Amino acid sequence: MLKRFFITCSGADRAIIYSCSNGEQNKYAGIGATVFFTALLAWIASSYALFTVFDNIYIASFFGLIWGLLIFNLDRFIVSTIRKRDHFSQELLQATPRIILAIIIAIVISKPLEIKIFEKEIDTVLLKEKNDMALANKNQVADYFTSDISKNKTSIDSLKSEILKKEKEVNELYATYIAEAEGTSGTFKLGKGPVYNEKREKHDTALAQLNSLREKNTAKIEAKEAVAANLQIDLHKKIADSQPVIDNFDGLMARIKALDKLPLLPSLFIMLLFLAIETSPIIAKLLSPKGEYDFKLEENEMALKTSLAQNNYQRELMRTTDAGIYDDIYGEIRQDKELYNYKKKKAIELLEMQADSFSNKQKGVM
Repeated sequence: MLKRFFITCSGADRAIIYSCSNGEQNKYAGIGATVFFTALLAWIASSYALFTVFDNIYIASFFGLIWGLLIFNLDRFIVSTIRKRDHFSQELLQATPRIILAIIIAIVISKPLEIKIFEKEIDTVLLKEKNDMALANKNQVADYFTSDISKNKTSIDSLKSEILKKEKEVNELYATYIAEAEGTSGTFKLGKGPVYNEKREKHDTALAQLNSLREKNTAKIEAKEAVAANLQIDLHKKIADSQPVIDNFDGLMARIKALDKLPLLPSLFIMLLFLAIETSPIIAKLLSPKGEYDFKLEENEMALKTSLAQNNYQRELMRTTDAGIYDDIYGEIRQDKELYNYKKKKAIELLEMQADSFSNKQKGVM
């Protein structure tokens, strides 16, 4: 049962192969087994690759199965269309496009399995890239908000500077009128005289201005500090919103690029292994001598070609013979006077009818 299944996978003509020896059947069963297991690996590899895209094992398995069946059909077609020739160069020439196609298939199949085999190493590379991307994203977002934050901070500092400047002025006026009262500066007279009152009045006016300025600027500072807090919230929200995009940076393309950053040799060995598996049925057919199956297949093909050639020759002979017979028949008919006179009579009747019809039409017009 299993042997018959693998022979079917090889694409061999079952009517011919089952009439061959047991050894010949085993050879094609081995070729069919290689085709089948290559398709099975293609199913597994494509399912994993699609799982990294869809994150759903059922969808990935379904489309992976379709891909595996496609690879199975291609491999079966490649193996079944190779014919043994009398010269190896002819066989190699007809097998070259198939070998190229097999190489492409092997590369496509091996890449997802390489990604799975080196998954831990790839995760390490992706983690480093995610960290770099997160840091770069923070810097970009910070640069985006830097202008607004800087302007807001400058405005707050300016308002605070106005208050400090006014406070300094009030403190200086306070020191002046206190010194005047103590007699340590100004008029150097102890007590509260007219000059003291004048300086005290200036201080009180400046103090009132300071209180008004402090109240006004404090309200502005609080508003601008609220704006600054909102800007910081927006900055952190922007970073938080973009972080899931960075965290999900582990799709198929990202893993393929990460795989390229790993040492080449282990990945190359795996690809060469799949290359050997994929091309082995073709190489086996190229290197093996003509077997019983090949001779019987060639015999059937030659018998069919001969039959087609004979049929074509007979059809051509029949055509030329019939053409000659009909030439002779119509040549004799052409010499028949009775037929000639009959056709002449009918032609005259037709001309008379046409003349009468034309005459009647003309009379109707007139």
